[in-house]
Order: sequence, then C-alpha cells, then structure tokens
Amino acid sequence: MPPNLREKVLKAAVKYIADSGPDGLSFRQIAADAGVSHQAPYHHFGDRSAIFSEIALQGFRKFTAAMSAPAHVDEDSNLVVRMCERYVEFALANKGHFRVMFRADLCHMDESPETQRAADDAFGTLLQAVGEILGPSASIDEIRVQATAMWSVAHGLATLLIDGPLENKIGKVSDRRVLVRAVARRMIDGITSH
Repeated sequence: MPPNLREKVLKAAVKYIADSGPDGLSFRQIAADAGVSHQAPYHHFGDRSAIFSEIALQGFRKFTAAMSAPAHVDEDSNLVVRMCERYVEFALANKGHFRVMFRADLCHMDESPETQRAADDAFGTLLQAVGEILGPSASIDEIRVQATAMWSVAHGLATLLIDGPLENKIGKVSDRRVLVRAVARRMIDGITSH
C-alpha cells in the first residue's frame, strides 16, 4: 500500500472517530470515507486493533509535543493552568485521537511497545511539569498524586466538553478558555495548600 493511501485510510479513520466515536468503526466505512477499495485498509492494518494502535501512537506523539512546547504569549503564565489548558485544547483539536488514546479496550498497549513508550513519554511530560510545580523537595509519591489529580481534572473536563452533557448542566460555554482557566485555578488551590 503506498504511503499516501495508508495516510488516507488513517485520516478517514480518525475523522470517523472524531465525528461518531470509535465503537462503530468498520474497515468498510473507512474505505468508503477514504475513497479506496474495501480491501485497502486490510493491506496495512490487519484489524481494528492495529488501526487503533496507530491512531493512539500518533495521538500520544502529538500530545507530548503539544504539552512540552515552549509557552506562547497568549498562554497563562501559571504552569498548572497552562498544562490544563493545553490538555483540553489538544483533546478538542484531536478528538479522533483523544477518543482512542485512553481506551484500554481499543488500544492494547501490551501488544505495541512503541505505543506504550509514546504513552509513557506523554505521562513523563506531566510528571516533569508537576515536579517543577512542587519543587525539588517533593517526593515521587507526592508528584504522582498531584499528576493524577491534574490529569483527572483535565481529562474529565475535556471528556465532558467533547462527549458529555456539560453544557446541558451549566449552560452554554461562550469561552472555553475562560472555563478551563477557572477550573484549573480551582485545582491550584489544592496544590498551594500542599
């Protein structure tokens, strides 16, 4: 399969997942959306698990790059707020990847050491940031607990904005960045009282 055809199939799968979620994904649908023969996806991705693994691998690499990029002028100067904001922005901009990356039932890390390394690198970025926030006297256990808290808040908020009924409960969110920053600042109260 030529690389451009492989990418075409992969892009069609990511778009389908972004629009409809991963559960109904079929190779026949991917082929139709990509405008290729119904057998084309099987030439490079033997099954759904293989394509989900590739989507997760791409996603974790993009995620690590987004999370570890230098600060931009328009970003919040507080590292906790910036990390939360970047997490949610990544999820919203990469729904197809995001909906696969953290689903153990779709992405079998034990079958793809490369994807596992990419996921570990992504988490390492978070641990490093939390280590900077807490300072050199923080223990690894403190860093892990705080990283888990930050990840839970950012992931939960991203998921509620993408798939959940958040706006049905709190009303229309006119400025997501303001909401994300406000939620992140609430989380900071837990860090500063540490």
